[in-house]
Amino acid sequence: MKLTERLIKSLRPAQRDLFAWDTALPGFGVRIKPASGKHPLGVKSYVLQYRTRAGRSRRYTLGSTASYRLEQARAEAREWQVKIARGADPAEERKTAREARTIAELAERYLAEHVRVHNKPRTAAEVERIVATRIKPKLGRIPVTELTRAKIKDWHQSMAATPYEANRALGYCSKMLSLAATEWELRPDNPCTGIKKFPEVKRQRFLDGAELERLGKALAEAAHAQLERPAIILAIRLLALTGCRRSEILGLTWDRVDLDKGALWLAEAKAGARAVPLASPAVAVLTAAAPDGGFLNPTVDGAMPVCQVANGKPLTASSLEKAWQRIRKRARITNARLHDLRHTVGTYAGSAGLNAFLVRDLLGHKTLAMTGRYVERNADPLRAAAEAVSSQIAAAMAGTSADVVPLTKRARRR
Repeated sequence: MKLTERLIKSLRPAQRDLFAWDTALPGFGVRIKPASGKHPLGVKSYVLQYRTRAGRSRRYTLGSTASYRLEQARAEAREWQVKIARGADPAEERKTAREARTIAELAERYLAEHVRVHNKPRTAAEVERIVATRIKPKLGRIPVTELTRAKIKDWHQSMAATPYEANRALGYCSKMLSLAATEWELRPDNPCTGIKKFPEVKRQRFLDGAELERLGKALAEAAHAQLERPAIILAIRLLALTGCRRSEILGLTWDRVDLDKGALWLAEAKAGARAVPLASPAVAVLTAAAPDGGFLNPTVDGAMPVCQVANGKPLTASSLEKAWQRIRKRARITNARLHDLRHTVGTYAGSAGLNAFLVRDLLGHKTLAMTGRYVERNADPLRAAAEAVSSQIAAAMAGTSADVVPLTKRARRR
């Protein structure tokens, strides 16, 4: 029958769902639910019956007859039929929207299926912190399908006072929504695409000779008076002498220390596995701290952390950072982070005349596929580089001076 407003009003409920199909628009009709105490005349809704491209029969509810006029519902049904012919599936889209209702739920899936699976533990912990403190509080209650580019931009702008963290939060949010669009098919697009990040000014801070001398005295005084734990003194000295990242030193275990060859073997460095050449000052510091008077036996020590607090527990990043603030204050060093010790090594390497390739390898800025032969072939120039830089820093920290021997180029053979 051809549906009319008058006909729809005359329809009465039955013992089960009753359908009245429209001859003017095939697939379009009205469903009448059985009567109930709350709805003695049943509930009437406009529906659209269709087949997906895979041939599966689906039914999509357009809305209640009480809130839609017949011609409005018929026009919407025609629009959906055009979309369905192009591959749309309105019933599946509604189901998907229900399964991932909010950004908070999407964030939990992002952490569980991507971050904890593909990211390193330190990175994963940082992503979880940003999600908990920056993404969920502002965006968590918004439905996944309703998060717009404008809302993302307003959220990012609200963090203008902390541009670095704002950009990290935008990056993690973008990755999460990219997965939602491409792999999980929860929405058709990524609204973060094209949003500009805040400018980030790169720090150029490094410690000069006077600051290094005061740092060395502060460390010596702290060790002598037992003002700080030995693990903290050791960690800061190693950071200053090797240029390693904080995570590399805190994650270092004795089975990765080779005092005979003068190297640290880092399997989980940020840029990939690499060997860190140890100059004599760094070897001396590690020898003094090594168990059994410097003779290491991996079968006994195993994965025991080098910077351990007590009972084999490693020193934590938060403890080291708090201690650094105390030591930095005693040494009268302003506006310097632990990471600036790494910048200091790079700066001294450049002033020692080392070329960019040696500085790159010294700091581990590029992944190195290390083999035994590769290490033997390149250990000497890298160790010489480490010796030149570490000796300067150690001398400054001790309040003495060290001569810098410039590297000379070999004459080219003709």
